[in-house]
Amino acid sequence: MSSVTVSSTTARFRQTITVGDLHLTADEPLAVGGDGTGPAPFDLILAGLGACKAMTVKMYAERKGWPLTHVSVELAYQKVGDRYQMLAQLALAGDLTDDQRQRLLEIADRCPVHRLLTSEIEIQTSLI
Repeated sequence: MSSVTVSSTTARFRQTITVGDLHLTADEPLAVGGDGTGPAPFDLILAGLGACKAMTVKMYAERKGWPLTHVSVELAYQKVGDRYQMLAQLALAGDLTDDQRQRLLEIADRCPVHRLLTSEIEIQTSLI
């Protein structure tokens, strides 16, 4: 199981994220009172989803021996009524057939983060 630690800093919203030996920063944009020193929490979720989709597509194409040379995923979210909708646009480069491109689009939606975000999630928060 992966462990992530998030700790506040002296700045208003800035957070230090530790994942193993890696350190990242999360913050809010200037427009909402942050310092803009890192991605906002929603952006981090989108980044994780996009990275997972791209990695899953690359692994699948590699395993099939397909000529995929580059994957790019552009993501956004919007609120629709009382729900959020994530939008992901996949760009694939390489000498791929239409059938291969369609299959890779389907595979992108089978990445583990996509499955996590579309499943029923239970979050348990406790004090330590």
